[in-house]
Amino acid sequence: MAQEAIWPGSGSAIHQDSGSTPFGLYDTDSTFQTDGPKFATWCAQRLGYPITEVELQDTQFYACFEESVSEYSAQVNQFNIRDNLLHLRGQETSSNFTHKRVKPTLSENIFIAEDYGSEALVGGTTDIKRTAISVNSGSQIYDLNNLVGEASESGASIEVKRVHYEARPAVTRYFDPYASTGFGTYNMLDGFGFGNMSPAITFVLQPIYADLLRIQAIEFNDQIRKSAYSFEIRNNQLRVFPVPSESGSLWIEYIKTSDRDNPLRTRYSGSSDVVSDYSNVRYDFMTYNKINDVGKQWIRKYGLALSKELLGIVRSKYGTIPIPNAEVSLDGDTLRAEASAEKEQLIEQLRENLEQTSRKALMEAQKEESESQQETLKKVPYPLYIG
Repeated sequence: MAQEAIWPGSGSAIHQDSGSTPFGLYDTDSTFQTDGPKFATWCAQRLGYPITEVELQDTQFYACFEESVSEYSAQVNQFNIRDNLLHLRGQETSSNFTHKRVKPTLSENIFIAEDYGSEALVGGTTDIKRTAISVNSGSQIYDLNNLVGEASESGASIEVKRVHYEARPAVTRYFDPYASTGFGTYNMLDGFGFGNMSPAITFVLQPIYADLLRIQAIEFNDQIRKSAYSFEIRNNQLRVFPVPSESGSLWIEYIKTSDRDNPLRTRYSGSSDVVSDYSNVRYDFMTYNKINDVGKQWIRKYGLALSKELLGIVRSKYGTIPIPNAEVSLDGDTLRAEASAEKEQLIEQLRENLEQTSRKALMEAQKEESESQQETLKKVPYPLYIG
């Protein structure tokens, strides 16, 4: 039987370019370089050295140490991705969130609301295109295919949103610079409750939403009572109401349905490299020297379990060792079973601790604490005032 390598009692130093660990994830970290040999010595002693020979070398202990740190990092990062994904979707994939606090945002809600804004023509991300078509007096129906060609959207599916004359913007009829000058529109001002005073020259103090509501009211009034056209589309035929009384131009607003219905659009112009799901959130391996002592203790225990598992694999190579007049059974299978149970227990413990610090769990704890404080304050007697 070949002689297996035996732990010599101490490990060599970890250097940046020495290849001490398989992947070199932490070899440049001075704290990792210092803790590596200490970890190897501690594991060997926990496995029975020097009473019992340990068939492992320093590079094998360092491999277990590196794997333990990376496993801790992976478990914490997986939890952070699950807990923060709602607020990270749509962010640039170049953003590194390792060791960062993620602030809750409304970005996902706004992203969803933009679709409603596009349909209501009050925002959103869909480009509203405008073009003019020639109309003839008495002609009510126009071919939408010709319209698409004129608008340089040949072959594209479009959806008409508005059809109207070239009307003056409502704001020019709300803020009337000619009011009270003899050229103003007194009737318009009276209709909106201003009498003969215009807000453009009297500067009435009011919230901005009041102006927006009045401008919307003017536009809505135009659509119902004035000459702005309504329309319907049947079989690619645009039918306008009322029938044009004279020849001229008719303005339409439309969108390309491919712009609106594109499920791959992003909130970043010109970039598609955004966080979409669990797989492309950037959480790098954690920096070892930024891990607190609680985390490092978990790393040591998990690394010991990995070392025990590796020692069990080595000893399982030979089930028994012959000695004079007998055989000695090795404990490889026992070590591997113990290591598997210890690893599973440590992973479960870490995940439970992480779940107790999730955003939801912390909010529930804060709620319970607040309610408890309120109950306590109810029992505090009111002070008596003696004049």
